[in-house]
Amino acid sequence: MDNARRAFCIVVLALFCCSCGGRSPGGGKAVTPVASSDQCLLVLAEDWDSTQGTLSLFERSWTGSWKAVGPGVPVFLGRKGLGWGRGLHPEQTEGPRKAEGDGRAPAGIFTLDSAFGRAPLTPQLKTFPFLVVNGQTICVDDGVSSRYNTVFQADQVPVRNWDSCENMLRSDARYDLGLLVGHNPPPVVPGGGSCIFMHLFSEPPLPTSGCTSMARPDMERLLRRLDTIKRPVLVQLPRAEYGRLKTVWGLP
Repeated sequence: MDNARRAFCIVVLALFCCSCGGRSPGGGKAVTPVASSDQCLLVLAEDWDSTQGTLSLFERSWTGSWKAVGPGVPVFLGRKGLGWGRGLHPEQTEGPRKAEGDGRAPAGIFTLDSAFGRAPLTPQLKTFPFLVVNGQTICVDDGVSSRYNTVFQADQVPVRNWDSCENMLRSDARYDLGLLVGHNPPPVVPGGGSCIFMHLFSEPPLPTSGCTSMARPDMERLLRRLDTIKRPVLVQLPRAEYGRLKTVWGLP
């Protein structure tokens, strides 16, 4: 093989390796919790007890590296800060742990499967599912119910087996637009935390009961960017944990 052809092959091989983007060479299995995702919502807080943070959107380039899309935006977190939740990340033993009713937003890595709201955005989203909520749309927070931590239409269920739930059609504007966060996925752990969303600020803006809130213009820009094909995830961490896990987890 002459030198020119050898150099060409080396360049092609290098580009191929870069494009793997953190995926394993055999079978395409993810080697980090975010390796199969090409969109990441990264929320960083100063420490575990912080009730505010900054959200930044990242997308993976064709080389496999993360690139910021737009500026970071302010968010409110739980009134008690953050605690390790259940999601795509390995179980963690150091730091507080999220539990039902503790006022902490979940820390870790979580899927984002659907947007929701009182009415679809205009024009409607083209690349991300949207659930229109009504007076029958609820999320069950009763840990002994078989429907714990699920969103559904209450009038379509023949037997009610829960004692408490959240109504998704609220009298205020907080749930007028939002995202369902895949925290405590099946097999659901009773008491592990339920009904976790990204939603709009309260009025006036205040910490939440365990969700992540933001201004409506920021939410709208975010939803119009999200793409199901890119398998978006939410990563929420205190800065110290982010520094410790950024390389191990392949974070932006």
